[in-house]
Amino acid sequence: MRAFCLAVVGCLLVAESAAADDFSAQVSLQVADIHNPSYGERLPISTDEVGLWWASSGWKIGRIQPAPMAEGAAVRIQAARNEAEAAQVVLRPREALKGFAAKAEALQGPAGAVLPDDAVEVLKVRYLLVTRPTDHTGTVGPWPDPLPPLNGSMDLEPGKNQPLWIRVTVPKGAKPGVYKGAIHLVAENYAAAVPLEVEVFDFTLPDRMTCQTAFGFSPGEVWQYQKVAKPDDRRAVLEKYWANFAAHHISPYDPAPMDPIRITWPKNAYADAKEPLPPERIVPEIDFSAWDAAMTRAIDHYGFNSFRVNIPGMGGGTYHARHEPNLHGYTEDTPEYRAAFTNYCRALEAHLKEKGWLPYAYVYWFDEPDPQDYPFVMNGFAKLKAAAPDLTRMLTEQVEPGLVGGPNLWCTLSDRYDHARAEERRVHGDRFWWYVCTGPKAPYCTLFIDHPATELRVWLWQAWQRKIDGILVWRANYWTSSAAYPDADRPQNPYEDPMGWTSGYSTPKGVKRPWGNGDGRFIYPPEAAADAHPPGPVLDGPVDSIRWEMLRDGIEDYEYLVLLRRLVKEKGERLDATKRTEFTALLEVPAEITKDMTTFTKDPAPIERRRHAVARAIETLRSL
Repeated sequence: MRAFCLAVVGCLLVAESAAADDFSAQVSLQVADIHNPSYGERLPISTDEVGLWWASSGWKIGRIQPAPMAEGAAVRIQAARNEAEAAQVVLRPREALKGFAAKAEALQGPAGAVLPDDAVEVLKVRYLLVTRPTDHTGTVGPWPDPLPPLNGSMDLEPGKNQPLWIRVTVPKGAKPGVYKGAIHLVAENYAAAVPLEVEVFDFTLPDRMTCQTAFGFSPGEVWQYQKVAKPDDRRAVLEKYWANFAAHHISPYDPAPMDPIRITWPKNAYADAKEPLPPERIVPEIDFSAWDAAMTRAIDHYGFNSFRVNIPGMGGGTYHARHEPNLHGYTEDTPEYRAAFTNYCRALEAHLKEKGWLPYAYVYWFDEPDPQDYPFVMNGFAKLKAAAPDLTRMLTEQVEPGLVGGPNLWCTLSDRYDHARAEERRVHGDRFWWYVCTGPKAPYCTLFIDHPATELRVWLWQAWQRKIDGILVWRANYWTSSAAYPDADRPQNPYEDPMGWTSGYSTPKGVKRPWGNGDGRFIYPPEAAADAHPPGPVLDGPVDSIRWEMLRDGIEDYEYLVLLRRLVKEKGERLDATKRTEFTALLEVPAEITKDMTTFTKDPAPIERRRHAVARAIETLRSL
């Protein structure tokens, strides 16, 4: 008899034969993480009619996953003051549950302290049907991602899990200690009270995070989907989006899209003027008033920690196209161009210094250059450096010899980050961000819907590990592709089609080429505007996602480490040697969270354990 050895990995079948009389088979099956049944705790009020259990927010819970065998007394959440943390309560009714609703009560804490009921939000976890997996990590089927508010009631399907996202935002003035209360669940012929315990750590997170963020955002996409036309309505909606960004510690590229800097150039400051001005008189009048008001709110109220500034006449481009520098018809080799360019840059830099905003500003004028564009990029940076030497020069590219001395803020695709090269540049004062977008894909930490929830949170621990001090993503609300959905009146419904399809110069109209599920999309339009055809203006803010929440948690984890590092430096000498060594070691990222760029936890438990240890160390040091 001929013998065969078979190995199955995902959808891959490999057969090997050997001369033998016996038959043997070896099977290795890769199961998508969404089918992992090894976590969670069954709640005491769970019944055969309605199963009830809870789990960490760091899991993506499958629709048909069985309830856990482990038991727990209550849903438990831990957070510092001025921090948001969440957990998931999962219902699985045997029969359809109609008219289901949920509401939180105020939580009672130490010495009469109270967390008000509006500090606890209940969101529903909505599933999207993935029909084309991003890569081998994903699988076809329903994946959870959007987190719309649970307004009113909903019907729950029989035999399927319905998670609720329980999010607690701890007020700045909350007393430390444990708070107890319940989430009340009601439906036709059903009522239950889910016990909720929230421990508040004895420290406060700042409004503005240390890890800088820079995310693209399209106001036009919001106006299109939500049918918002009036300027006052647009401003009101934009405020809701900015409040949402701030709650997740994410800074948009441009926090003032409706209030740009207004520049007035002198008459005849153009190359085709009948009597062109001499170079020394080409000085712009710059009206910062509306921009200043918007930026003051962005920085002081919302706590944004970065913003992009544009430089007129700079030129720029991407890896596939570029446009040459030109200012009012003058090319960069003319004295008129040099005067106008330098005068504007100096005025902008001086204004940013005066306002105290220079540390947050960056110039991002060329994206992912090819090597043939390096001389062009270096020329642009040389001009910028000469005119405004203190303005941050950012480039989305890894360190390359042909670019050294140009950017002083490198934003590297995460899988192309070279720590040795970065350390060489840090000696010269350069800083580093990194980014993910359409890539990398598995086995790296990614931003895709059909990947484990921990990836984006681990990404921030990997950033800390490598002294990365900022993250960037090209878009937060990429809801439709003009190539995949070329009819502007019938754009993509991101709730029905989760794929981020390519768009732009390389994709013909009507062609669907995948970037990955959820690429460029961390927030969703309100459900009423999902298809961009609401009956009237929708003046709500965005719908969150699980990935948006994981980014926030990762940024807050990073801030825990910042706080601990500062306290160890300030108060470490007051500790005995053993304790000082223990607390210092907590600043290292353990291998159980991430061993290297492609080996990291899919289970949130190691992250939560380390975060708890860091929190206790912070509390101890603050008490000294």
